Amino acid sequence: MTTRIRRYVETDTGHRVPNHKSKCRHFHGHRYRFEAEIEGDIVETTGVSEEGMLMDFSDVSHILTVYIHDVVDHAFVVYEGDEEARNVLSGLSPEHRTVVVPFIPTAENFAKWAFEQVQPHIQTAYGNRLRLVAMHVRETPKSWASWYA
Repeated sequence: MTTRIRRYVETDTGHRVPNHKSKCRHFHGHRYRFEAEIEGDIVETTGVSEEGMLMDFSDVSHILTVYIHDVVDHAFVVYEGDEEARNVLSGLSPEHRTVVVPFIPTAENFAKWAFEQVQPHIQTAYGNRLRLVAMHVRETPKSWASWYA
């Protein structure tokens, strides 16, 4: 039988959905929550730090911080095909954090992107068959998107 754990990181990130029929086509931001869901077997190796765990939560936090938080926190994420936004952002100070991505920055696409960033770093320890099952992204308190393996 397998067990699942979840750990999240939050970011303050700007974006826009260029073709949106409503207000989301404008520049705005959210307090995103990127939540990793990991499945595996509990480590039974006696005397190791992870004994009784799937994976140490602090190790999950480190991965989420390096590969998600530190990339998009306090940045504006813009679709590479959004020429209007890219032109506006290119006129800002060089210190402005703009992240250009090959997808429209919706919660659904962020979930897939985050999964792809995190998945290679979830490594099995002690033969406990770890795998990233899903990445859940909260854009607002009422709006979530998930990407599953």
